[in-house]
Amino acid sequence: MAANGRTDSVLVVGLGRFGGQVAMSLIRLGHEVLAIDEDEHIVQRWADRLPYVVQADATDEHALQQLGVADLHHAIVGIGTEIEASVLTVLTLNDLGVREIWAKAISAKHGKILSAVGADHVVYPEAAMGERVAHLIASTMLDFIEFDDGYAIAKVRAPAEAIGRSLGQSQLRSKYGVTVVAIKMTGADFTYATPDTMVDRGAQLIVAGRTHDVERFAAIT
Repeated sequence: MAANGRTDSVLVVGLGRFGGQVAMSLIRLGHEVLAIDEDEHIVQRWADRLPYVVQADATDEHALQQLGVADLHHAIVGIGTEIEASVLTVLTLNDLGVREIWAKAISAKHGKILSAVGADHVVYPEAAMGERVAHLIASTMLDFIEFDDGYAIAKVRAPAEAIGRSLGQSQLRSKYGVTVVAIKMTGADFTYATPDTMVDRGAQLIVAGRTHDVERFAAIT
């Protein structure tokens, strides 16, 4: 599978809830995925859903070489609770020269170790979901995603001051520091927003900006 040299081929290590979902989503997006798990029963469970799924020890450099992992550009390490296996897998992938390694962490200390041994990106799925749910409960946001660099994107209802006016007229960016990226009118799909876009009652906005500014803007909607 890896020998075809496709730059969109991805290795997914660990087929728990996180790794399995990532693998399925990548396939839906048109990527080739090589999935690895050490547990034979888990591999059998995924065999009818993933085109390439193999039982292997991802900390074994020789085994990964035989699978052609060194030819892949991207890898996701979805191992969570087995911290030693998680760290050793990232280290092995880094030694093999995999260009971009994403790794799941279950704590800040785990994440620091993963970064130290070669992970290019560390994700905290449980923490991110907890933060997202908290924002949705505690505000009027319809959806919320925060990024590592202090920026966020949210779906909110259009504020009263914008109704019946164009985005340029309402000057939401200069007032609140957020950029309206897209807008959805009642009964229509989301479309890209421009300064000339008129905002009707019941419209939903996709806004982006610094997390504090997005939170402040959501509070008025």
